[in-house]
Amino acid sequence: MAVIGLTSAAGLFVLAGTASAHVTTNPSSAVQGSYSTINFNCPSEEDSTSTVSLQVVFPTDHPIAAASVQPVPGWTANVATTTLATPIVTDDGPVTDAVASITWTGKLDPGQFQQFAVSMGPLPTNTDKLVFKALQTYSNGDVVRWIDPTPPNGPEPEHPAPTLALTPAVADSGGGAAAARASSETSSGGGSTAALVLGGIGAVLGLIGAVLGGLALRRSRTGGGRTA
Repeated sequence: MAVIGLTSAAGLFVLAGTASAHVTTNPSSAVQGSYSTINFNCPSEEDSTSTVSLQVVFPTDHPIAAASVQPVPGWTANVATTTLATPIVTDDGPVTDAVASITWTGKLDPGQFQQFAVSMGPLPTNTDKLVFKALQTYSNGDVVRWIDPTPPNGPEPEHPAPTLALTPAVADSGGGAAAARASSETSSGGGSTAALVLGGIGAVLGLIGAVLGGLALRRSRTGGGRTA
């Protein structure tokens, strides 16, 4: 009975660990309007079959104009695009196409995980999050759909969609340039101060020398009067 109990407990522990592993984004947040590198973390959770494909579907309500993938040994990546009904306005002009999905194909054995890095942007400025839907396919044909939205104040669903929080960009108030100027001025001032100190020391030594010379001359004249 004790052995059965321990086995059951171990089974529950494994299931709990498996249930907590999802397809996620890392980092979990980025700055609005930026170009950022985001990793899609994918664990291979089934015990006897390997992950052979991961497809990440990009949001269409807040489209992203461009994405490039970092090569992963043993995996191929395909970036699909779609034509937008309303072009995206960027600093380089209007963009009529956006990223629709990225599909990675390879092999990820049970108990392993892989990070798929994507450089994407510009990230939208009119939302505080991006929700990506992910489809994970195993070699036995099983497909895990990481597509469920997570409610703001509710429990996490069984298969939550990878979500990237977006934070507002902080306006550059010139503090960095001011700090650089202050540092430069401090450094320059330090050199000037050192020169002034050395000059002051030289003047003091010169004054001391003049005083000592005057005393010596006075003693010499006084001594000469007594001799005469």
